[in-house]
Amino acid sequence: MSQNNDNDSDDPYGVLLYYKYAQIANLADLAAFFRSNCSSLRLLGRVRLSSRGVNVTVGGDLSSLHSHIDALKAYNACFRDTDFKLATCHHPLDDKVSVECGFASLSIRIVDELVTLASRPLLNSPDISNAGKHLSALEFHSSLHSANKESPENGLVLLDARNLYETRIGKFRVPNVETLDPQVRQYSDLSTWIDDNGERLRGKNILMYCTGGIRCEMASAYIRSKGAGFENVFQLFGGIQRYLEQFPDGGFFQGKNFVFDHRISVGSSDANVIGTCLVCQCSFDDYSSRCRCTYCRMLVLVCSSCQNESSAPYICELCQKQGKAVRSTQLIENGEPKKSYPGVEFQKFSPDTMCLPQVPKVDDPRTSRKLRILCLHGFRQNASSFKGRTASLTKKLKKMTEFVFLDAPHELPFIYQNPMSGLDVNCASTLPPNPPPPSENCKKKFAWFVTPNFDGSTRGVDWKVADGPFDPLQYQQQTDGYGISLSHLKNVFSQEGPFDGILGFSQGAAMAALISAQQEKLKGEMDFKFVVLCSGFALKMKEMECGPIKCPSLHIFGNEHGKDRQIANQASKELASLYNSDCSVIVEHDCGHIIPTRPPFIDEIKDFLVRFF
Repeated sequence: MSQNNDNDSDDPYGVLLYYKYAQIANLADLAAFFRSNCSSLRLLGRVRLSSRGVNVTVGGDLSSLHSHIDALKAYNACFRDTDFKLATCHHPLDDKVSVECGFASLSIRIVDELVTLASRPLLNSPDISNAGKHLSALEFHSSLHSANKESPENGLVLLDARNLYETRIGKFRVPNVETLDPQVRQYSDLSTWIDDNGERLRGKNILMYCTGGIRCEMASAYIRSKGAGFENVFQLFGGIQRYLEQFPDGGFFQGKNFVFDHRISVGSSDANVIGTCLVCQCSFDDYSSRCRCTYCRMLVLVCSSCQNESSAPYICELCQKQGKAVRSTQLIENGEPKKSYPGVEFQKFSPDTMCLPQVPKVDDPRTSRKLRILCLHGFRQNASSFKGRTASLTKKLKKMTEFVFLDAPHELPFIYQNPMSGLDVNCASTLPPNPPPPSENCKKKFAWFVTPNFDGSTRGVDWKVADGPFDPLQYQQQTDGYGISLSHLKNVFSQEGPFDGILGFSQGAAMAALISAQQEKLKGEMDFKFVVLCSGFALKMKEMECGPIKCPSLHIFGNEHGKDRQIANQASKELASLYNSDCSVIVEHDCGHIIPTRPPFIDEIKDFLVRFF
C-alpha cells in the first residue's frame, strides 16, 4: 500500500465502482487483463468476474482510475456503456477497515454469481434480461414527489434491497409512500423475504433501490419472474450514490449511504444522523469500530462511550427478536473450551479469531464476519478427536470460518480387539486372555446412529471385546437413533445458533444429509444455508426419499483409486446424486478417509464457501 502513504503525489485519490451484466466468452483472458492492468496502475480492491459479467470496487490515484476505465473500454466494446461511478476521497488508512473492505490488496476472483440472491436453489431463477425498468435519479425523485402529493393508497411502494445494518444509517423517507425494509442480515436472504411477502408486493408499483444498483438488478428480475401482478417493478439506476450526486442536499434520502470500501459511509450536505447506538439508544451512525453481534456477526452500532464502559456482548436486534440472550456461562475460559451444556465443545481459537461470546474491542482486528459451521464427527469419535483431525482445515480456513464441534448423543461402550480371536483354536487354548487397556486413559466415543440391538447400559463403564475384525460395511447396519440425534441438534441450534452451515464426516455426513433432506420441514428450528459432506453415505430411510435435495452441498470423498477403506467411492457418489446438480459441488481425491487440505482441494473448498458470505 505504498501509494497510500505517498505524500509527494499531487494526484488525488479516488474510488471506482461499477458492474456490468454481459456474456463473457473467456473468463481466463478477462481475469488476466484485470490482473495486469490493475497491478500496473497500482489499484487495490475487489474484482469479481463471472460468465455473466463483472462487479468491481477499486481504489487508487484518480489518473490511474481514468486509465483503467479507458483500457477496459478498449479491451471489450461491451463495457463502453457501463455506468462507472468515480468519487474523490481520502486515502485509505492501513487499518482494520481497509483490510476488511479489501483495500489492503488486490483481490480478483472468478465466481458463479456476481451477487448471490439466494443460498438455496430458486424455483424461479431470475433472468437478468427481465430486470425492472431503470429510472434515472431525476425520474426516481419525480415519482416519489408525485406520490407524496397523493393519498397513501396510491399503489406505490419503496423496497429497500439492502441489508439491515445499511438501512439503519440511511434510507428514503417519503410521506404517503410505504417503505418496505426487509431487515435481512445479508442479500442472500432477500429472496426468502420476497417469497414470504408476495401479497404486499402484488399489484403494486414497486420502486427499488440499493447502494449502487447491482442488487436491484437481480432482485427486480426475481420479483418479475413471479408473473401476473408483479410486472411493475422499477429500480433506481446507479443506486443511492447516483441519487445523492443529483440531489446533494439529500432529496428524499435521509442519513448516510453505507458503502463497501474504506469510506464506510457517504452523506449529503444535510446528512442527519438517523442511526442509534445499540446499547444506549443515543444518536450514532459510525461503523468504523466494526462492532459485531456476538451471535450472527452482523455489524452493529455501538457508540464510543458504550464501547469503553460496557463489557457485555453485543446482540443485534434480529438476534434479540429470535430470543438470543447473553449466556450466563462463559463458553471460553482460560483459553480452554467450556461446555455450556453436556456434549457441546468449542474449538480452541487461534489468537486472530474471535472467540464467542467475547466483545469486539475498538482496536481488535478480529471482527470480520465468518461463516459459523457446525461440525459432526464420524462413528466412534468425539468432538475433541474430530477437532484434532480437522486442525489443518481449521487453520487454512481461519479467515473464513468458525468451526463449532460437539459430541453425538449416543455414547458407545469401549471395545478392544482380542488377539486370541485370530489364532488357531488349539494354540489359543494355551494362552491367557488378553486384558483390556485401562479405561481411565480413554476418552468416550459417540455415534449419531447405532445398530438396532444397541444397548447403552454398558457405555463408558466396561470394555467390550469386538465381535470380529474391522468391517468396512458396518455403517450399513447402523440405522437407529435418528430421533434422539435430531432432538440433540435442535437443542444445539436453539442454544448456540445461528449456524451458516453443517459439516459432516463419515457417519456425521450421513446425519447432515438427513437434515438437509428435511431442510424445509426443519425451517425455524434448524436454519442453515449449506452442507459439506465428507466421506459421506446415504442411509436407506424414508426421510431421504424426498426427490432431489435442494440444499446447496459440497461433497468431498475419495476417488475410485483412493485409499478410503471405510466408505466406498460408490457410496459417496450415490449420496451426491441425491442432490440437485445445480447447487452441488463434488471434490474427489486420493487421500483416504480424511478431508484433504492441500491444493487444489482446499481451493475448491474455499470457492464453495465464499458464495455464502
